[in-house]
Amino acid sequence: MHSRGEVRSFRSVAGWGLVLAGFSLIANGWAAKGQAVAARSDATIQALFLSDIHFEPFFDPGKVPQLAAAPVSEWKGILAAAPSADRAKQFDALEQTCHARGEDTSFPLLESSLHAIRSDAAEAKFVTVSGDLISHAFTCKFEAAFPKAAAGDYKAFVEKTLDFVMEEVGGVLPGVPVYWALGNNDSDCGDYKLDAHSDFLAAVGEEVTKGFPVGERKAAQETFAAGGYFSARLPVRNARILVLDDQFMGSKFTTCGDKPDESAADAQTAWLEQQLTEARRDKEKVWVMAHIPPGVDVHSSAAHLGEVCGPKGPRMFLASEKLADVLIEFSDVVQLAVFAHTHMDEVRILRGANAGKGAALGPGVAVKMVSSISPINGNAPSFTVARVDAATAELKDFRVFAASNTTGADTAWREEYDWGKTYDASEFSAATVSKVIAGFAADPGAKTPASRDYIRNFFVGIENPLLGKFWPQYVCSLQNDSAEGFKACVCPAAK
Repeated sequence: MHSRGEVRSFRSVAGWGLVLAGFSLIANGWAAKGQAVAARSDATIQALFLSDIHFEPFFDPGKVPQLAAAPVSEWKGILAAAPSADRAKQFDALEQTCHARGEDTSFPLLESSLHAIRSDAAEAKFVTVSGDLISHAFTCKFEAAFPKAAAGDYKAFVEKTLDFVMEEVGGVLPGVPVYWALGNNDSDCGDYKLDAHSDFLAAVGEEVTKGFPVGERKAAQETFAAGGYFSARLPVRNARILVLDDQFMGSKFTTCGDKPDESAADAQTAWLEQQLTEARRDKEKVWVMAHIPPGVDVHSSAAHLGEVCGPKGPRMFLASEKLADVLIEFSDVVQLAVFAHTHMDEVRILRGANAGKGAALGPGVAVKMVSSISPINGNAPSFTVARVDAATAELKDFRVFAASNTTGADTAWREEYDWGKTYDASEFSAATVSKVIAGFAADPGAKTPASRDYIRNFFVGIENPLLGKFWPQYVCSLQNDSAEGFKACVCPAAK
């Protein structure tokens, strides 16, 4: 008999399956689209990619009042203590009250993840965390736990949770720089809501930048307080990372007062252009990281089938295509873009609506979308260990590691796959990613080993063939980041 948590996981997978299978209903109306393994050498360094941790401080509701009253330094002891006698019953009731679709990362799962990282990423020279540190339905769960909370209590609890996650991850590899992006859940006023120039961003920025060199910390704190973004040097020759808070650019974004506001997104885009212009002048290489990827939201588009080829077009992750346009314009500078948000293991290439028409300065921008620690969608928890060229900042290879279960108890972690070995690629560059995706596009039936490997690894740890049922349409999203380009790829009338 399955536990309730297992049933939720199966339902999460089934929910994805219904959406993905639904996409296949219009597939019949769409036309089908038509050697070296990455070397390990002294010229590369190891890096760790994490995302969508979604730590769940409400996993043991009986302990939540203790957490709220205690300093962050005492949280680990509270969480590691014996669980409340009715923990499972209380948490199940909380999940039902807040209509949760599954379970996020419990303390035992977080600790299991960090233990695996100590083993499999012990040589990492830097860490990227591309957003969503706190659990889903955080506001609802807090309100259920503290129905008489005073003003400011919610903000304080969010900040404590963020600080706890940052300290736990930062402590697993002492002295190694960690670059943090915020996600749409990481807010003091609700999902997809945030105010620029807020006390919340200033407070979180103190924690995000506390390990930065003195020479760059002040500037990073100032920009983070303004809009959750910053620049930092990578431990790679002549390279830096630009971290954005692109929930301000999101299609669902509002201020804490539920009002639309484009000013924060515009300011952030202008800052990004300035930073990339300076990097081009100084002949630097740049990584850009944020939580929400540019391009087509395939999951949401599949749930609104009638709009995809009509006037409304596909659903997009961001409110505009400005971010993708800037990255493409500076594709000679941007060595890699790192995003997440979908919880899946994905790759993309940014080319823009005018790809092939001379608009881009290079072959495009390679995108690595990092899979999640959280198992809320029914996927196995996972993290990515990468090899980076120490001289050029090029991503040479990566391996994805997955957990054997979602509980953190008696959990074994194993290598899921290796990019270089799986796709016979010597690096993860715009050219190689374009080649791999072109191979997918030439295989509409998903028959080749490469296509089958991608489908198998997409839902980390889950053998889910449903992606193959609308494979040509999904592949269109990998290489067409604009609504116009995606429609031209999948809609017969647009061809």
